[in-house]
Amino acid sequence: MSSAHHQDRAHRTHYRSTTVRGHEIAYREAGPADAPALLLLHGFPTSSHMFRDLIPLLSHRYRVIAPDHIGFGRSAAPDADEFPYTFAELADATAEFTERVALDRFALYVQDYGAPIGLRLALAHPERVTAVITQNGNAYEEGLGAEAWAPVLAYIADPSEKTAAPVRKIRSLAGITWQYTHGVPDPSLLDPDAWHHDAALMAREGQDAIQLALIGDYGSNIALYPAFQEYFRTSQVPLLAAWGAHDEIFVPHGALAFLRDLPEAEVHLLPTGHFALETHAARIAGLIDGFLARLPDARVRS
Repeated sequence: MSSAHHQDRAHRTHYRSTTVRGHEIAYREAGPADAPALLLLHGFPTSSHMFRDLIPLLSHRYRVIAPDHIGFGRSAAPDADEFPYTFAELADATAEFTERVALDRFALYVQDYGAPIGLRLALAHPERVTAVITQNGNAYEEGLGAEAWAPVLAYIADPSEKTAAPVRKIRSLAGITWQYTHGVPDPSLLDPDAWHHDAALMAREGQDAIQLALIGDYGSNIALYPAFQEYFRTSQVPLLAAWGAHDEIFVPHGALAFLRDLPEAEVHLLPTGHFALETHAARIAGLIDGFLARLPDARVRS
């Protein structure tokens, strides 16, 4: 078999699963097994599906792994009364997942929910994280868009049927469509299959309780912002922010805030919205490739 064929197989995306704490975690993997590793952590309301365009652009040089969080995508979604849907639990499960797939050291790519999950992992295991790439993944209060977060903060403060109703709209087809399309100058560049895919998964039985549990727990992430910021200051972890500048969920002030604690951080505000990969996957891949190649330990293996 030719070396070109072996190379092609290494770059193709594989769809795999493993078991963590008795629950199946589905994940996408591509790239050479001995290459520097990149762990991609998705946000709400999507899954590793959000990385479908990015993974092939990076797999020539990196071992790229993108799991679906428990409760999302093709991973197990146990009932909310059978599994503690908290960000601490998802972070612990993600840490165990990295051990299952033999990721000892890796750069983190975080977006939306992936940010508090990945940064909790970094707090617990800083020796594992070589760099952080944040794409609309927030760690500062000034990054919370006031209008978008008002119903969420109301539910956190007083979880009830009254406050749950506006939160439920966020995961409706209309709410998910808005997350994808808002702030995108040319919506005709967007593939509608993306938000219909997410909406279908969010409509599954049991998702109402799962997502309300996670939204109700989001206040624990905000409470950890000072700890995340101390981690940045203490570690001076290399950080790249590739941020959709028109995002009203996590606004650009959140991207610029990283410079306060990480003066050497690279911050790029892109002319798009919350799901920047939908329009700027190639641009973000180029930023990642250059950023990681410049790191002193760029040759560190997973």
